[in-house]
Amino acid sequence: MSLVTALIHRRRHRLFGRLVQEALALYGMEVPAAVQIGPGLTVFHRGFGTVLHPYTTLGADVTLYNGVTIGRADPWVPQEASPMRRVVLEDGVVVCAGAKIICKNGVLTVGAGTIVGANAVLTRSTGPGEIWAGVPARRVGWRRAADAAPVDSAPVDSAPVDSAPVEGATGAGSRSAP
Repeated sequence: MSLVTALIHRRRHRLFGRLVQEALALYGMEVPAAVQIGPGLTVFHRGFGTVLHPYTTLGADVTLYNGVTIGRADPWVPQEASPMRRVVLEDGVVVCAGAKIICKNGVLTVGAGTIVGANAVLTRSTGPGEIWAGVPARRVGWRRAADAAPVDSAPVDSAPVDSAPVEGATGAGSRSAP
């Protein structure tokens, strides 16, 4: 367990909680005491620039890279008037560097084992085992794991690729032997 992860888990300590919050701030992390965190949290690159909304739930074995923001889409509205209720990252979710998970209303759930790519802006719930990327984020594939995607499903926005070599190709990208 890294120092940052240990600090995150100790941020609710009765005596040292405030001191721990200040230490996290020195690392550029904002993790309010209200954030619910499951076991096995991994934070890479000391989490520099990571901000979690108080109404966030992280499941078991979640991985966060630096620069991650989890919050709401209407920060100018008082929290009590916001339609956003909670952001839930289920078990095994990976949120890559610079990704933003922004909830507009209700509960936004990132399904178990989902990967949110670097600098993606996710504004809607995902299913389990998906890969999301882009601005705004869209599903670009399935995570290959023991519980892979159903056989009848294909990745969104993917076209079949013919990987067979083309004989006699002489285009700008081809090379000939000397």
